[in-house]
This record gives sequence, C-alpha cells and structure tokens, in this order.
Amino acid sequence: MSTHNVFILASDNSPQLLPLLHSKPSLALSQDEHGYSLVHAAASYGHHELLRTLIRDFQVDVNVKDEDGETPLFAVETVETAKILVEELDCYTSLKNDEGLNAEEKIRTEGDFVTVADYLRTVSARAANGSSPNNESDAQRQREEEPLPPLPPNVTVNMGTTTEDEVPEDVDPAFRARIEELASREDFQGEEGQKQLRELVTDAVRRVEGRDVRRRVG
Repeated sequence: MSTHNVFILASDNSPQLLPLLHSKPSLALSQDEHGYSLVHAAASYGHHELLRTLIRDFQVDVNVKDEDGETPLFAVETVETAKILVEELDCYTSLKNDEGLNAEEKIRTEGDFVTVADYLRTVSARAANGSSPNNESDAQRQREEEPLPPLPPNVTVNMGTTTEDEVPEDVDPAFRARIEELASREDFQGEEGQKQLRELVTDAVRRVEGRDVRRRVG
C-alpha cells in the first residue's frame, strides 16, 4: 500500500488503518511532500480516537509541523478537537507558523472557525496567568529551549546498519520506528537531527531506568 493511501485512510478514519500501522509502525510517522502528517489529517477531520492512538501508542509528535511550519492544531475545525489536542495531548498553542502566526491567530484570520480561535485565546490567557494546568507554562517552555543534558556516562550511541535478524525481538515497535525514521532523514547528521537523536535516546534510557526501579521496589 502506498504512503499516499495511508493519508486517505487517516482522513476517512478507515478501520484498515490501525492494523496497517501495527504491522509497520514507521508508517505512523509518514508525512507527504508538503509535510502533511497523519496527525494533521486526524485533527482536521476530527477523528479523536485516531489522534489519541497516534500520539500515545505510536508516539508521533503532537507538534509535528508541515511545510508551512503549522502543527495539527492549526488544522482543527471544532472546539472539541482543539481541547483534546491541548488538554489531553499537551500540544503547544504558542508555536508560530512561517508567517509568524500562532494557531489562534491563523484560525481567526481565516474566519471560518471563530469558536476554535476563541477557545485558544482563553487557553493562552490562562497560560499567561499561570493557571493552565494542561498547557505549557513559561517555565516549561524555557526548559524546552535550554540545551539538552549530556547522555548518562555509561551510555554511548553508535549508528549503523543491521539486518532484520540482528534486531532484538523485544525492541518496542514504536521506538524502533522512530529510530528508523530519524536515521533516514537527510538532516540526520545536522544539528536538528542529532538533537532529536539525543532526545530519543535520553527518553529511552529514562524509561529503562524507570522499569529497573519498579522491579527493585517490587
């Protein structure tokens, strides 16, 4: 099945999509030639369970950007979908597109979904007052912009090629898909690619350490 058909399945919320993604998790990270992702499609068409599954189960970035620098939040058409992205899935409301507009500003400018823009304005106001528990605070955003900490001293990263038989069977499919997608990117050796690799490995180490702690406590 072509990548193009994956976007059609997401737009239609087809029951064929999730079995396909489970059989090949890397497809969940697909973006077309314009940067349009499955998360953009699910947000635009209001497919809420698909949204939750892509973000929570397949670990797709809820703030993934298209070629115009727009996240899925820019594509929503209903307040309910916006609430799921902001309050459940913790997307950022303040990110700006290539025109320098955030989602609320872009949606309001287009004038089609004013109630969504109004909701996003209230979220921004609560965040400015420090009373928005599910959206990023100023301190949270500041931490995001700080340089990433170095990897733990006992951890090294060696990128290379392996055959399917050489990959351990217990590797998390979603984590494996993220590694494969990142390694295939043209900017992998650049600053952004290496930053995302460090984030991915650090997250994996923390998950493993958390499991070890639970085992010892248990």
